Amino acid sequence: MSRPLWQRIAVPTVAILVVVMVATAVIGVGLARRAFPQVSGELEVPGLAGQVEVVRDDLGVPHIYADTAEDLFRAQGFVAAQDRFFQMDLRRHIVSGRLSELVGEGGLETDRVIRTLGWRRVAEEELSMLSPDARTYLSAYASGVNAYIDSRSGPSSMGVEYVALSQSAPGYTVQQWDEVDSLAWLKAMAWDLRGNYEDELARGRLVGEIPLDKLENLYPDYPVDEHPPILDPGEWSPPDPPAPGMTDTRGGSRGTVLAPVPGQTDPADAARLTDPVAPDGPTSGLTRNWLAGGAQDALTDTGTVLAAVPDLLGEGEGIGSNSWVVSGEHTATGMPLLANDPHLAISQPGIWMQSGLHCREVSEACPFDVTGFTFAGFPGVIIGHNQSIAWGFTNLDPDVTDFYLEDVAGDTVLREDEHVPMDVRTETIKVAGGDDVELEVRETSNGPIVSDVLTDTGLMGDNGPLDGVATSRDFEVALRWTGLQPSRTAEAVFALNSATDWEDFRGAAELFAVPSQNLLYADTEGNIGYQAPGLVPVRRTATHATPPGYFPSPGWDEQYAWSGWVDFEDLPTAYNPEDGIVVAANQAVTRGSTPFLTTEWDKGYRSTRILELLQERLEQEPLTVEDMGEIQLDDTSSFALEVVPYLTSVDLDGRFYSEAQDLLRDWDGTAPAEGEQSAAAAYFYVVYDNLIEATFDDELPPDLGVSGNSRTMQVMAELMATPESVWWDDQRTPGLVESRDEVLRTALVDARLDLTRRISKDPDDWSWGQLHRADLRHQVLGEEGVPGVVQSMVNRGPLPVSGSSAMVNAMNWDAGTDSFDVTSAPSMRMVVDLADLDASTWVNQTGTSGHPFHHNYDDQTQAWIEGRTYPWAFTRAAVDEAGTDTLTLVPEEG
Repeated sequence: MSRPLWQRIAVPTVAILVVVMVATAVIGVGLARRAFPQVSGELEVPGLAGQVEVVRDDLGVPHIYADTAEDLFRAQGFVAAQDRFFQMDLRRHIVSGRLSELVGEGGLETDRVIRTLGWRRVAEEELSMLSPDARTYLSAYASGVNAYIDSRSGPSSMGVEYVALSQSAPGYTVQQWDEVDSLAWLKAMAWDLRGNYEDELARGRLVGEIPLDKLENLYPDYPVDEHPPILDPGEWSPPDPPAPGMTDTRGGSRGTVLAPVPGQTDPADAARLTDPVAPDGPTSGLTRNWLAGGAQDALTDTGTVLAAVPDLLGEGEGIGSNSWVVSGEHTATGMPLLANDPHLAISQPGIWMQSGLHCREVSEACPFDVTGFTFAGFPGVIIGHNQSIAWGFTNLDPDVTDFYLEDVAGDTVLREDEHVPMDVRTETIKVAGGDDVELEVRETSNGPIVSDVLTDTGLMGDNGPLDGVATSRDFEVALRWTGLQPSRTAEAVFALNSATDWEDFRGAAELFAVPSQNLLYADTEGNIGYQAPGLVPVRRTATHATPPGYFPSPGWDEQYAWSGWVDFEDLPTAYNPEDGIVVAANQAVTRGSTPFLTTEWDKGYRSTRILELLQERLEQEPLTVEDMGEIQLDDTSSFALEVVPYLTSVDLDGRFYSEAQDLLRDWDGTAPAEGEQSAAAAYFYVVYDNLIEATFDDELPPDLGVSGNSRTMQVMAELMATPESVWWDDQRTPGLVESRDEVLRTALVDARLDLTRRISKDPDDWSWGQLHRADLRHQVLGEEGVPGVVQSMVNRGPLPVSGSSAMVNAMNWDAGTDSFDVTSAPSMRMVVDLADLDASTWVNQTGTSGHPFHHNYDDQTQAWIEGRTYPWAFTRAAVDEAGTDTLTLVPEEG
């Protein structure tokens, strides 16, 4: 697991900040106010062709009105910089591998990894691929950011953070923004949502450490019968096989799957497999000769180094989202409703900014009338709606990363039976306050050698597993990832923003290469739909009886290299499904395995619960915006209710222990922060945490422990039904063989003792919110190396919250961290009413402003915690009514 950014950035001293902000709070606030945005009156912005209005409401949300698209995006760049420039500047340094220029030696670890992956190099290639319009929009946005930079007197007038960083980077000057700074940010978004990377890495390391049958227990098949996929066979089915030799527009074979998916391939799909795995496995004779080799160390090295990449959006099993759309036949207005709440990392300021972008007259030349959630540093709206359509995102999570074991000799790599040269380049990393650092990057046809800089992948290379068997050879590890394939994803954002119907929407989706997302759709004509987009590689498995990418592949055997991409026309889609409901919450997309997407789906607890709640409410009355919002806050765990009977059936000695156990007998499975059911929730999740530790920690390495999220829950539910499973036996007690009930009893007793020590001897004093808290931390001034007084000024929390892992209100925590604190959560919530767009609702995790002490810095946080939302104005009349300040941006004189 990667460490938070603030734990890796060296801020040697914050003396200036402490003197100013602690000694005299008034002066401290005054220093911060220097960076506050001007929100009324008039400002000149070079490059504008005409006047632009920026109307802000009480929340500081800007709605921008312009006559041309170029002026619109120039103004968006200027306004985003007003509110969040430090966040933008920090992001571009990270994604370009230039963090050391800003923070000194503390950024070197991150820079080495990003330079090896080459994010900015790929973004530079992408710029030339974009349409002239898309390049114009990016250029205009950059021009607006630069107009802001040029209007300020120096870094300290752009953000109070620069005062602290002046100690580690004396003389730092802000560089001009360019289009690639925006494009490179998309690589960070794609990286954090990249699919089964961590699972493949873990399996590669665990081969040889635990028996294969036990390893398979940790990665169960998706339970299609209990948790319905997004689309059923009546809504979408795989395309018929193409004529022999027919290829798709992306360079791969149409309608093909190159390996079976265990437990998921139905007979209809099996008939479509055009390249089934041979009975004895596909491993070639050449590869079999290497089975005496090894890779575990290289894989471990790689994982550790990859953990140096900061989690800008989040990481781990809890990263995902809820989204659903219902047609007008189910709503009170007779028009669709669409809900979305992406589950990402928590931070201060948050990931999203809210904004509106409005051409005063919508036309082909200026096609934008859109509002929603944006990224500071990238033009356009990522999730939201325009005058005609609404869309939501959840992570599709296909397997788009593969590790390849590479036999390396110097700067050459084995291909078939000879060593060939790798591409080698030298990167120079500039370090604030220190000497430049040279980095040699080696790259193969399968991608960069990441074990050079990434420890976990390096460990996977030691005793590297081939055909699922550990070897005695050591290898280097290369990473193949779709995010390193130049694409036009940036252009997809503009196409989504201007789309007016289903065909436009699908055209935009086809451009959306990475990260692959489940795209939900609704329009003002009453239509709803679903589309799976993205680059999904076509390749075959290198390990018998497993799907592609399940284990690392031998890089020297080119039959396992990627051969193309699944054609867009072969990806699952649905338009106006008969039941009028689409729920996408990271579960499996379809029951079959054509095309092959992944085996690493979220196990469907959230999606199934959402569907149940929708159907329950529909039995009473049509759905409303309020209903959608209430469902987003549901904190009932179906897994917990399944497990509780096992826990209450165990006999405990003494009232001290049984009174805690009794809490579970009347528990409804909810997880409120406080109240009558909260004590039971606290007890259950501490029991669950102890149960996970007793069951798995005796056999798994500390950094590969299970997270407690949906996959762990499915594994545990299956183990409950097998009381004599070998997993129940504690390997740390030789000579004893523990059974299920013994482990359950120990977990119940230990949980009682834990809560007594943590909170109180009296269970009536317990509450889930005392353990389960959201800590919104500033990315630079948040924690280590910064005095507590300063932290209290820039951080928000810890705040007691309801919810938990694998439930609709997905306030996730990680059982491997010895803490119940929130690791990822709904980063925003929105509900769009297609009958009346002004009746839509939204809330952000923090606030619009990134400036500490600004009243919009955290003004939405309490509403977010409590599950409240705000009216979402869209039409000009509604925006003007809600508006409190209007800033007019005018062309520069002369």
